[in-house]
Amino acid sequence: MPRVKSGPYRKQKIRKMLRRAKGFRAGRSKLNRAAREAVMRAGQYGYFGRKNKKRDYRGMWIVRINAACDLRGLAYHKFMNGLRIAKVDLNRKALAELALSDAKAFDELVETAKKALASKPAPAAPAKKK
Repeated sequence: MPRVKSGPYRKQKIRKMLRRAKGFRAGRSKLNRAAREAVMRAGQYGYFGRKNKKRDYRGMWIVRINAACDLRGLAYHKFMNGLRIAKVDLNRKALAELALSDAKAFDELVETAKKALASKPAPAAPAKKK
């Protein structure tokens, strides 16, 4: 059986890796081994960065909703609880967008939450242990 040579395929793989490392500094964009390590690390940073981005955006939406609720005299947790009781199913992204762009609609949601909180009876105090 003849020997299989991987010359062109190997060269193609190296070129592909170096293309992905374009823009990196020093040997990380020129040397195959260093470029491979740098590209792997960049992929890991990208993966975790995408997870962190979701976390950061959710935090930003909560801050925006909280600020809008404070202006209307309602705490964030009470506002969200009121919406839950009133069965208003809007996510935080949509609520933050409403708070920024459509103040009138957000005012209506705040009123809905306040009414729902007022109509719900206060929970009974838990029994003390003896």
